[in-house]
Amino acid sequence: MAGAVGAAVLRRGAAVEAWSGPVHWFAWTAVGVVLTLMAAGWVNARRKVCAVELTDETLRQGQQELPVARIAALHDGDAPGAPVLGGGLTVPRKTTEVPLTLDDGSVVLAWARFPGRMRAALNSVLRKENG
Repeated sequence: MAGAVGAAVLRRGAAVEAWSGPVHWFAWTAVGVVLTLMAAGWVNARRKVCAVELTDETLRQGQQELPVARIAALHDGDAPGAPVLGGGLTVPRKTTEVPLTLDDGSVVLAWARFPGRMRAALNSVLRKENG
């Protein structure tokens, strides 16, 4: 996908330039390579920052891991001012907050694109953990 961006710009830019005179292939190739590298870097960063993984031992959100043993319960209601898991100031775009109560009584915000699925998965893991 990321390579398609650079290739598309290369083809269209060269086609437009061909109408007006000689095509500067080296310049268009350089632009295509730079755009491809930038797009690949963006995609890689988004995959790391927006990754969610839940196992029986840990909940990973972005690059932060939270041991499941620290999760006391799913928090009911809103949690204004609670810190966001994953290190961001807010939950990532196109995701919904899933507040969690930790073993020390504090509340943190997990997040998921499909919060119902996240709550169900967390309930299942917490049931295994507790009994």
